[in-house]
Amino acid sequence: MSQLEVGLGISLVTLVAVLFLRPKKVKDLPPGPAPTSWLVGNRNQVPRQKPWRWFQELNNQYGPVVYLQMGRTPTIVLGTAQAAWDILEKKSTVTSSRPRFIMGQEILSNNMRGLMSKPGPFWRRWRRVLHGSFMQKASDTYKPVQSLESKQLMMELTRAPAKYRQYIERYATSVVVVVTYGRRVHDVYTDEVVCLNRETQDFLTSINIPGKYLVESIPALLCLPNFLTPWRTAALKQRARDIEYLTRLVEEVKTKMEMGRAPKSFCRQLLEDRDKNDMTDLEIAYTCATPFGAGVETSAGSIASFMLACAAFGPSFIPKAQEELDSVVGPDRMPTFEDFDNLPFIRAIVNETLRWRPVAVLGGTPHSSTEDFVYDGMFIPKGSTIIANMWGMHLNPADFPDPHRFDPERFMTKRDYPGPWQHSSFGYGRRVCPGQHLASNSVYINVARILWGFNLSKARDENGQEINVDTLAYTDGFNSIPLPFPISITPRSANHLAIIERENEMAQEEMKSYDS
Repeated sequence: MSQLEVGLGISLVTLVAVLFLRPKKVKDLPPGPAPTSWLVGNRNQVPRQKPWRWFQELNNQYGPVVYLQMGRTPTIVLGTAQAAWDILEKKSTVTSSRPRFIMGQEILSNNMRGLMSKPGPFWRRWRRVLHGSFMQKASDTYKPVQSLESKQLMMELTRAPAKYRQYIERYATSVVVVVTYGRRVHDVYTDEVVCLNRETQDFLTSINIPGKYLVESIPALLCLPNFLTPWRTAALKQRARDIEYLTRLVEEVKTKMEMGRAPKSFCRQLLEDRDKNDMTDLEIAYTCATPFGAGVETSAGSIASFMLACAAFGPSFIPKAQEELDSVVGPDRMPTFEDFDNLPFIRAIVNETLRWRPVAVLGGTPHSSTEDFVYDGMFIPKGSTIIANMWGMHLNPADFPDPHRFDPERFMTKRDYPGPWQHSSFGYGRRVCPGQHLASNSVYINVARILWGFNLSKARDENGQEINVDTLAYTDGFNSIPLPFPISITPRSANHLAIIERENEMAQEEMKSYDS
């Protein structure tokens, strides 16, 4: 293609944008900042790093519902739990669609990720199998695996506490891989599947940040040739790698099924029900990838945030937690899932962990409206992208006074907060997180056991001085997790250590069936 032809192509794209992409002016829209340009709207104003903080500033300035124009797409940013509940839950019949994800869904995923799919037969099938395998009743069947893997995590923390992040990630990854494929993960740095999945998830989360790619605002840029669109080339290369390893995992489960030694797993269930569900091998492969993306980083990130809270605010809540554990559980056994109802303060710590630093900091995947509607006198256009900014909601001082302080006491009494969880971490309406129970169970069992078995405090330097931690030092991706930080982790007593060692030894025997 000559430079003249390329120039004409770019001019044509610009002409199309001028004639067809200019947003219409509508009265009674929610308030928001003036766009910088009629072509890209507010897109150039969105920070590339931690846009959720800017969204929070907008909500503080303009109110709980803010309007942005992202190219041609009207975008609504919700900054309070009540506004999110009213719009995404009460109006879920018209706010449960998804925006067009050109990078993450169309190019990277070949429209195969149910999480980003618009309502339709494909999405309904995906939602049915996910909810059937991961909602509360089904998630209870995974508690034994979570308990066994947690016992290994406790042992790992006694052996090399400085590697706590590696071990937390191993725990979360192994639980998900056992549940999904029926096999364990022993090392997150050497397991090929884990490394490939991490690459996939890092790529996916890096491209799903609102405003990052101009093509999301101006789809006409797809008309440009490949050599002018390196972002497309990179996504297509990643797609090929994803398909290869995701289908290979399904084939491994098929082989074990033929040999009669495939443990119960989500993948095995999908293969057994493939005719009933009318799912292709590729659809099964991508569906099995969902728990990986939704469950590993969220669970590991939440447990890491809990550890960060221990380092920053430990003296304010750890003594009360350990007093409760000593009273209910005692020193001669670990906490179990059966103790859940008798540990209200531990449950409060879990809720505060999920509230204090939400991993899905932008509320997960954005919603989209399928009809015009009016909320509190404000017109919400059909086709609006709706972002529930979890950072702003969970740090809203009207709902959570002194919001940056980790304070489990907030959850010791019933509060006037919309929804069943008293926080907003698991989303709304028909797009509520199907893995919410699996995730909350993982956080509970590990918070309870870590506080039962260890003393946690700030680490000390070579001079014996405490090392302060930065409670705002988090990653920039779609899922935001703590950056590495130092913490002191020591067994509470020789008796606690002996029980940890004993329980881990028995757990290893029980988990051998997942190593074949």
